Amino acid sequence: MTAAPILPGSVIGVLGSGQLGRMLALAAGRLGYRVHTFSPERDSPTGHVADVEIVGDYDDVDALRRFADGVDAVTFEFENVPSASVAAIAERAIVRPAGSVLHTTQHRGREKSFLSRAGLPVAPHALVDTLEALQAAMVRLGVPAILKTASFGYDGKGQVRIERAEDAAPAWDQIGRQPAVLEAFVDFERELSVVAARGVDGRIAHYGVIENAHARHILDVSVAPARVPAQVERDAIAIARATLEALEVVGVLCVELFLTRDGKVLVNELAPRTHNSGHLTIDACATSQFEQQLRAVCGLPLGATDLVRPAAMANLLGDLWQDGEPRWAEALARPGVRLHLYGKRDAKPGRKMGHLTALAETPEAAASLVREARAALTASHVRA
Repeated sequence: MTAAPILPGSVIGVLGSGQLGRMLALAAGRLGYRVHTFSPERDSPTGHVADVEIVGDYDDVDALRRFADGVDAVTFEFENVPSASVAAIAERAIVRPAGSVLHTTQHRGREKSFLSRAGLPVAPHALVDTLEALQAAMVRLGVPAILKTASFGYDGKGQVRIERAEDAAPAWDQIGRQPAVLEAFVDFERELSVVAARGVDGRIAHYGVIENAHARHILDVSVAPARVPAQVERDAIAIARATLEALEVVGVLCVELFLTRDGKVLVNELAPRTHNSGHLTIDACATSQFEQQLRAVCGLPLGATDLVRPAAMANLLGDLWQDGEPRWAEALARPGVRLHLYGKRDAKPGRKMGHLTALAETPEAAASLVREARAALTASHVRA
């Protein structure tokens, strides 16, 4: 029997207080929900728009229990919350996705093992916890290879590329000699993602395949729909659906993928939450990924995911502020371009400060437009 839905007027708790929580809170407000956010940060992007901002550590179980007592359901915009803390919250409130999903996806070793057991395609890999294990894995997998910390890795952090056998010891030192995953190097043609949601009733809705380009290991531009063959699209969506079902996710999940040069689709990583590559859904889709997360968590029917027009999203990093305030009017003067800023006070290099979305007649036109609009933000600084 399906549980009763959590209706508008209820309070949604969000663990984490960055831009993903901010956009979730904005979507929740439009549907009449209130939002309480919990994180170690004060004056946070989510806190600016939430009804209540609670500051505390993720390992403060007593504070988390008090937080849970004040909400009707809890979800995440940040997955690296201790399992014991999630268990404590689950004693007092509905938690979606479940703590078991976070436990699997917050650790690369557990994630890779799960994917392999589920029969989902991943690059050859090995779990390593000593230098000797790393060296043995390099013999089996060959070089080049990518060494990734098992936990707390994002935007290229905690990753080292190993080119030669003699690089093993320096790479092991560089990641802090901690448990890690060694992955065989994948000579991919492009990177893709599928953002999808699974409801309480098991129904799944997806946003198709999104094409992603990275710069300095940080997502730079996303384009939808992805410019890939129909079979690749079918394979990617099938993998996302199988992953959601195997994990029994209730909520949004992003499956990050590699498309190899011989047309195979491999899973790179999983994110059990809304995702940077899905930001374009706010302006380009019938239901944004953030409203979809809310619908799933609250047990409401999932929304339509139709793409209204081809779209592209470009991240705005703190580097854009290095010579002064970006020229917002220059970007917004271009029809079809929309600006989203996250309310972060300090513009640091590499820090995600916002994004631009462009809608156009074709994916190529949208990608060109969003890059042009972003370049216009600093055009005067370059000429000067």
